[in-house]
Amino acid sequence: MTRSVIVTGGAGFIGSAVVRLLIREAGWSVVNLDCLTYAGNPDSVATVADDPRYRFEQVDICDDAAVARVFREHRPDAIMHLAAESHVDRSLDGPAPFIDTNIRGTYVLLETARRYWNELEGPARERFRFHHVSTDEVYGSLGPEGTFTEETPYQPNSPYSASKAAADHLVRAWNQSFGFPAIISNCSNNYGPCQFPEKLIPLIILNGLEGKTLPVYGRGENRRDWLYVEDHARALQTILEKGRIGEKYNVGGDAELTNIEVVRRICAILDRVQPGRRHDELIEFVADRPGHDLRYSIDASKTRRELGWRPQESFDSGLEKTVRWYLDNRVWWERIRSGVYRGERLGLGRAATS
Repeated sequence: MTRSVIVTGGAGFIGSAVVRLLIREAGWSVVNLDCLTYAGNPDSVATVADDPRYRFEQVDICDDAAVARVFREHRPDAIMHLAAESHVDRSLDGPAPFIDTNIRGTYVLLETARRYWNELEGPARERFRFHHVSTDEVYGSLGPEGTFTEETPYQPNSPYSASKAAADHLVRAWNQSFGFPAIISNCSNNYGPCQFPEKLIPLIILNGLEGKTLPVYGRGENRRDWLYVEDHARALQTILEKGRIGEKYNVGGDAELTNIEVVRRICAILDRVQPGRRHDELIEFVADRPGHDLRYSIDASKTRRELGWRPQESFDSGLEKTVRWYLDNRVWWERIRSGVYRGERLGLGRAATS
């Protein structure tokens, strides 16, 4: 029997990687539920859009009636909840959409899914799962030593991470209070194909290809653990299929680097694939963003030990694939750079909010 899953945010960066994996390799039937905000791009799932096991629903997760209709019509065996406002800089400029989507949207999904699950019987009720996909940013900032584990206390430092922390707490509460079959995963920084170019790696790649300034916040000393998006998608599939109800699972790439190290590695690849200039000469240090967490480092040993997942890409091999993907898919990103986002500075916290 083909299993059916609703993937929220399936036209986004990580969500589209999950959709492509589940259709191509995992044998799932997928309903892609996405409202197509600025970061949602149907082109990111174009390679599987004609598959008979793929369906698309343009729905806002805050719309109770529309979400309920999707559940009634598609009768899913599982939910993978990735829909979220996700850019820290944008949350500083305008927190309201983060509160609406990440908190209220998660509540709507939980309540709709709980009502649906309560009506299921027998094997259908037993196999139902709600997998909430979150971030390591909920844990806050680390000092020079240590890593985030599943037991690390939450200490979010931005409107984005606070909204994701709230969503995590809602999911946990629905599991503890109602016995709802939920699982949470928290991942480190993702990179790879189809990432909206407001994030560090695609922004640096595209600015480098266009000969523009490569902006680096502060002195580039902030450290992140980097995870190739297709490795993350495989982890999410594994957690959905093998994870234990009520548990949390950290997912990381064992690739902790400072931002300036990441930028210089991109420059080295661009020097090879686009010779004629030294791309590191384009680096420009700019004012840091408010409340910028210094260091993240994630311990994914529980996920490896209990579920048998591990990343297939090193940071360098994944970065090489990423740069070449943007080189080979200019149409994908030129549409974005021509209108929706041209690489302007975000995250100074100057915009008025309502």
